[in-house]
Amino acid sequence: MNRVAGLLGRQREASLAAVMVVLGAFVATQAPQFLSASNLSQVTVLASIIAIAAVGEAMVVITRNVDLSVESTIGLVAFLVANALKTHALSTPEAMAAGIGLGLLLGMINGVLVAGFHVPAIVATLGTLSIYRGVDFLLAGGHQVTLGDLPPGYTDPAIASVFGIPLFVLIAIAVVGTTAVVLRQTRFGRQVYAVGSNPVAAATAGIRSGLVVFVVFALCGLLAGLAGVLWGIEFGTINATAANGLVLQVIAAVVVGGVAIFGGSGTVVGAALGALFLALISNALILLDLSQFWLQAIFGGVILAAVSADAALLRRLQRTMAENRSR
Repeated sequence: MNRVAGLLGRQREASLAAVMVVLGAFVATQAPQFLSASNLSQVTVLASIIAIAAVGEAMVVITRNVDLSVESTIGLVAFLVANALKTHALSTPEAMAAGIGLGLLLGMINGVLVAGFHVPAIVATLGTLSIYRGVDFLLAGGHQVTLGDLPPGYTDPAIASVFGIPLFVLIAIAVVGTTAVVLRQTRFGRQVYAVGSNPVAAATAGIRSGLVVFVVFALCGLLAGLAGVLWGIEFGTINATAANGLVLQVIAAVVVGGVAIFGGSGTVVGAALGALFLALISNALILLDLSQFWLQAIFGGVILAAVSADAALLRRLQRTMAENRSR
């Protein structure tokens, strides 16, 4: 069953890549600037931030959980890092490290609630989504950090490139590649898939499911913290509403990229492709001068379509297995 689900997941990734090529070709006929180097650079930079957050979310979803608090973690980290630089409380490297560390801490809190206190993930992270955002509003006090408040050159990495490849894209590739290797080539990675595939069987095999779930929530928070640091570098001006509504895009990227919402299958490469796909759609709507209402509708639509497809696949596989056992 897992092999079949994995095969279908890889097929979805290949199909998604093909759709992006077709989408790019079509939009280019209507808006030639779509394929310009400057436009593609901007799109991939924004997609990279979403992709990093989606990698963490994908690990959580593979274990049959979900983290709804990623957007408030990104927003809180972005504001606190920027505010620390504004007040000269920390140097730039110290502020960045503190932001990533804060993301890790917030993810660990989610992990304790879900794995330690057995609070359903959707309930626990819905609560922390509001709490983290509330803390953000409390600390911001209605103020914002502007580009002029930041150290000179702080936002330069957002436009920096190495051999023509945006720096943010290289960071995202490193995160995706490292996580993919960990999930596929290490004992911990196999345990993540085992917990998501069959928690009872995983426990029988001696896997400490609670510890695995705690770790993936912690890693999700860490990557959300990194995304928050990059968000602040990209936008410069930060207030308490930073990254508001971003969780819908992150989860949409995960499920459209082939990660089964029921757990046990999917890859972080697919989640990253999903982030790029949604970023291209967002950019295409802007260039074609279409209403941004469609963007939110598309995000919600792809989540419903992917979840429905996964549910249909799961039922079909269960029927097939039941028929094979009855023979």
